[in-house]
Amino acid sequence: MIMRFIILTTTAFLFFASCKNKKEAPRDPDTYYTCSMDSQVVEYKPGKCPICHMELTRVKKSNGEKKDEIQLSEQQIQLGNIHMDTIRNGTIGDQLLLTATLNFDQMKSSSVSSRVMGRVEKLYFKNLGDYVKKGSPLYDLYSEELNNAKQEYLLLLDQRQAFAGETVTDFEQLLQSAKNKLLLWGMSEGQVQELEKNKKNTATNTFYSTSSGYITNLDIREGDYVMEGGTIVKLADLSSLWAEAQVYTSQLAEIDRSSIATVQLPDFDGKEIKGRIEFVNPEINPDTRINLIRVSIPNHDNQLKPGMPAYVLLKNPQHKTLTLPIDAVIRDETGATVWIQTANRTFKTVMVQTGLESEDRIEIKSGLTIGDVVVVSGVYLLNSEYIFKKGTNPMSGHDMKNM
Repeated sequence: MIMRFIILTTTAFLFFASCKNKKEAPRDPDTYYTCSMDSQVVEYKPGKCPICHMELTRVKKSNGEKKDEIQLSEQQIQLGNIHMDTIRNGTIGDQLLLTATLNFDQMKSSSVSSRVMGRVEKLYFKNLGDYVKKGSPLYDLYSEELNNAKQEYLLLLDQRQAFAGETVTDFEQLLQSAKNKLLLWGMSEGQVQELEKNKKNTATNTFYSTSSGYITNLDIREGDYVMEGGTIVKLADLSSLWAEAQVYTSQLAEIDRSSIATVQLPDFDGKEIKGRIEFVNPEINPDTRINLIRVSIPNHDNQLKPGMPAYVLLKNPQHKTLTLPIDAVIRDETGATVWIQTANRTFKTVMVQTGLESEDRIEIKSGLTIGDVVVVSGVYLLNSEYIFKKGTNPMSGHDMKNM
């Protein structure tokens, strides 16, 4: 009796267990369900998205999908606006547009300095921006040293007249030495001749500008004392200007010193002036990674003013190469990658080496060949989808050292 009860119990247990197993269908490892709006949702049974509550889409895994590939559904491709194009040969020009500012041409700037110590009694030009012609009176100076030197010269002239009938070789040398001192201290030949003619030592002496230009610096005021070698004014010749442009270190390789430089002036309705690269700074700012180049341009009628904004456009002849839309390339600190199609709705990333950029195109130097089908729109959606499904960055497996 007991044995019969045990057999019946065991049979009933096995029956109910087999029925339970029939109700739970085994999970298909090659099928999963995801949301077309929220691709991070991955379920292994049908239902609704816990985020947007839309019905989940059944996706069949491809047996041919490799570890570094990702396969999308037709719905995902449509919603993600993913478009492909076949890469082919094209042309691209070395064109670089840089932001610049007009500045003084330092090669045509000069300073007028005092050659003797004294007090400035009068300034003939008192405003920044005043134009000074070469030879124009610039300032009057009272100088005890200069007055003593003039008085010494007058005494030697009187002594020469007193000993007119005698030959004194050393006396003539002393007279010439006294005259040279006056010339070295800034007096002109005409002023020395006038002193010799009038025999009158004035308290102040007028000094004249040794060059022409616009006053860009004037730190002296009437009544100020100036030391020997002290700057009176700084002058700038505006017949030519520098367009100083900032360039990033990554763009330096694209700059050809012999290339055509066009300076565009937005304040003059985009007026363009041809120029040449005069200088490329050999030192790079370590904080900003920015360098400086200078383009010299003529300034007819002095219409252009220092401080005006400008653009510097550098062009080189176009050449044939592989090109892609700039939006097709994903770039970060590790390098540049693009997505290519390997099969129907299947994609993978490849590392590429980029070159020149022109408008909306970018040069591909290596990593792709003619005929590769490249994703040109929706690349960041592919990147996000890969990270959600694979749990890793698709660029992490690439080695830029081999490029």
